Amino acid sequence: MRTGLDRLATDTKLGAELRAARVGLLAHPASVDRRLVHARRVLDAMGVQLSLLLGPEHGYGGEAQDLIGVDDGRDPSGTPIRSLYGARFEDLSPRAEDLARIDWLVVDLQDVGSRYYTFVWTAVLAMRACAAAGVRLLVLDRPNPIGADRHSLTLGEIVAWRAEVERVPKGLVRVIGVAGIDRAAHAPEWDRAFVMPSPNMPSYETALVYPGGCLVEGTNLSEGRGTTRPFEILGAPWIDGGRLADELHALALPGVRARPLTFRPTFQKHAGKVCGGVQVHVTDAASFRPVATYLALVAAAHHQAPERFVFRTEMYEFRDDVPAFDLLTGSAEARERILRGAPLRDVAEAVSAVDEVDRATVREAQEAFAARSA
Repeated sequence: MRTGLDRLATDTKLGAELRAARVGLLAHPASVDRRLVHARRVLDAMGVQLSLLLGPEHGYGGEAQDLIGVDDGRDPSGTPIRSLYGARFEDLSPRAEDLARIDWLVVDLQDVGSRYYTFVWTAVLAMRACAAAGVRLLVLDRPNPIGADRHSLTLGEIVAWRAEVERVPKGLVRVIGVAGIDRAAHAPEWDRAFVMPSPNMPSYETALVYPGGCLVEGTNLSEGRGTTRPFEILGAPWIDGGRLADELHALALPGVRARPLTFRPTFQKHAGKVCGGVQVHVTDAASFRPVATYLALVAAAHHQAPERFVFRTEMYEFRDDVPAFDLLTGSAEARERILRGAPLRDVAEAVSAVDEVDRATVREAQEAFAARSA
């Protein structure tokens, strides 16, 4: 398997085009080739002069925690780094004055295959800004570490789809696809290392549970930030982990077991406090249903202590007009069922459309966008 970055390094024609142009790079720490060499160094070795660097959420260097605005800066060579994750929604898009300095923007971001992971939408916003400025966008594509069944399209394919739907002029957006991609393959089957794309995505196992685990962000339960197993671990000081595990197992959801534990987060929710909860262990990645599993766990936690459980209402991803849980699930239905005390199975099935996809539709979309990428 060769990613877009691997393929770019051997594309002499495209390399010559980039060497003759003013180029920017939108990247993060996981933007590496099979040798673990960063995209910046690959472009340097090709003789491409970079005049602008852009960083998504967590920053170009990946140091910032979630929901924390990142300041602009410079890299060791003095190249300006512009943040695409600041204090305002407007900060999510490249500035017109920065795009005026470049002819091409190269995008190399590792997605994890989950709808609410922000890097895909950073790339889409960059595409829109580049189209408005007449700047050419080159996406170096990568596979999803949890396969394609749940997310269906890669980051590059989503950018190409939006460019087509939004009628971006032909020639402004180009995607270098993944050669030899096996859409069913998960990261452990890749012939390359898994590099953490964000501070709380340290491993493939984290990515596997994340499509469900991120739902916990919409509550006052700890999602395991401040531990070594974020999103696999969840709980709170008032939670009985044994009871939580028993209630999940009673549903007989496939591919998963929950192990009761206690933990003490070092930062964020319940920092320094002993929490009861569970660690989610995936026993069969193919049949595991992350959204249904975590909806059931959140509902069980609410049922244990409805007077202490809270759905967060403060600002979340630049929105405070919709509860965070509703943004994450796509509607108010699951949250309302939980608050009504609905049976766990009913809650687990509340947004099954998020967790289950039409395989034929997925294959059709994959084939269509694969045909458009280089």
